[in-house]
Amino acid sequence: MIKFTAKNIEDTDALAARIAEKLKGGEIILLNGNLGAGKTTFTKGLAKALGVDEVVTSPTFTFMKEYHGRLDLYHFDMYRVEDEDELYELGLNEYLYMRGVCVIEWNKFKDIKNYIRIDIHVCDDGETREFLIDNIDL
Repeated sequence: MIKFTAKNIEDTDALAARIAEKLKGGEIILLNGNLGAGKTTFTKGLAKALGVDEVVTSPTFTFMKEYHGRLDLYHFDMYRVEDEDELYELGLNEYLYMRGVCVIEWNKFKDIKNYIRIDIHVCDDGETREFLIDNIDL
């Protein structure tokens, strides 16, 4: 497990860029953290590092947004999803097996294997973020 401390958005973007350099397509990144921890901010940095030119926003009300860059990026936000069956009904599980990169906030899929896990914690000062990263060598 790797621990990374980000004091600002630029630090978060730098971490996202380091991770983006390692991605080849087919990876699943599970982001964990409380509301406001920085999951979407991290995803914006990752998208930028992957060459996405579009504005990246939280897919809270659409469940998934697709972006195109060096690798396709599928950004999921499952905060409002009741259960895994809803995801299968919408066909969102199919994106897990495509050659892009899936970033999933508030994961509800139960059968995901071989994923990169990133836990984000807000430090006491309210600005600094601590990232705990597992299953990727940086």
